[in-house]
Amino acid sequence: MPSAQEAMANRGDDDEVCPVCKSSRYLNPDMQFLINPECYHKMCESCVDRIFSSGPANCPVAGCHKTLRKARFRKQTFEDINVEREVDIRRRVMQILNRREEEFDSKRAWDDFLEQREEIIANLVHGTDVAKTESDLQKYASENMRSIRANQALEAQEASSFKEQQTHEQELARLRREAAKQEYENERRELQASREDVLTRLAAGRPGDAAAIAREGKKVLLKKSSARRSEEDRIRQKQAALRNSDARKAGQGGLTADKADIAGDSGLIKGLKKIVTPEPEKPYDPFGGMVPNNRDYYTLRDFYPSSYLDPIRQDTRMQAGGYDLQEYYSRTLMEAFAGLGCFIDEEVAQRDGAGSLGASRPAATQGAAQAAVSTGNTEAS
Repeated sequence: MPSAQEAMANRGDDDEVCPVCKSSRYLNPDMQFLINPECYHKMCESCVDRIFSSGPANCPVAGCHKTLRKARFRKQTFEDINVEREVDIRRRVMQILNRREEEFDSKRAWDDFLEQREEIIANLVHGTDVAKTESDLQKYASENMRSIRANQALEAQEASSFKEQQTHEQELARLRREAAKQEYENERRELQASREDVLTRLAAGRPGDAAAIAREGKKVLLKKSSARRSEEDRIRQKQAALRNSDARKAGQGGLTADKADIAGDSGLIKGLKKIVTPEPEKPYDPFGGMVPNNRDYYTLRDFYPSSYLDPIRQDTRMQAGGYDLQEYYSRTLMEAFAGLGCFIDEEVAQRDGAGSLGASRPAATQGAAQAAVSTGNTEAS
C-alpha cells in the first residue's frame, strides 16, 4: 500500500496543494499555481502576491534559500516540472551557444559542437559540475557577445522571413481558391447562357435547322473552353516564372551574419573558421600614383632669374588675379622637354642599369637655367 508521501506526489492537478498556505485546488478550482525558474517550487498566486509584492524575498519552501522576485514568476507550461526545467535550461544554453554550421571548418567540427552543447545541457539538468559549467558559459558569453547577438539577429530575421513566406503562401492559396470558385461560376453561367441561346434559336427557327443550330452551339462552347484553358495556362506559367525568380533572388541574397569579431577557436568551442579581417582601403589618389611636379627629366626650382619675369614677380596687379610664376615655370619646362621623342621603356632600363637619368637631372636643370639667363640677356640687349 503506498505511503502518504507517494499518494501526495501522485495526486492529480485537482488535488494540488500550495506548500505555503496549504490551499488545495480540490477545494478552490480557480486557484492558479506559479513557478519561478530559480528553484521551480510551485506556490499559489495569492501567496506570490503576499510574499513578493514588497520586493525580493527568500523562497518560503523549507530547505530552499534562494532569493526570488515576483517578476520572474510564471505559469507552468508542462505538467512535469522536470521537463519544464530542462526546457528552460536548453533554451538558455542554446541562446548562448548559437553557432551555425557554416561557421565551422568541417562537418565533424559541427557534430562535435552539437555533442558538446548537449553535454553542457545534460550537466546543468542533472547537476553535474554545475559551477564549472556555468563559469565556462559565462566566460564564453562575455568573450563572444558580438557574434552571439549577430546570430540571434540572424535567427530572428529568418523566423520573420519564414512567417512572411507562410503568410504569402496562405494568401496565394486563398486567391487560388477564390479564382477557382469564380472560374467555376463563370463556366456554369456561360454554359447556362449557351443552352438558353440554343433553345431560343431552336424555338424561333425552322425544324430542319435544329441540327445546324446544335452544332454551332457546340462549336461556340468548344471555342470558349479552349480560350479559357489557354488563358489559364498562360497565368500558371507566369506565376511559376515569378516564383522561380523569387527563389533565385532569395538564394543569391541569402542571409549572412555580420561577424564583427574574429571567430577562431574560442576557449569553449573548437573548429571554428578563421575570419580574416580585410585590409583597409587605401586613400583615394586622384593622380593614379603620379606625383605632381615630379618629373624624370628635370627638377623644378623655386626661382629662375629673368629680366622679363622679375618685374612681374613684384607687380601686385599681375598677382591679384591668382597668377603664379611657379605654374609658368612648370608649364614651360614640361613643354620644352615634351618634344624630345623619348622612349620610356628603354630609358627606364638604362636608368636601372647605369643610372643615366639620375645623372642627367642636374644637367637638365642647369641647361634650363642657362637658357633662361640667355633669353633674358637677349631681350635686354
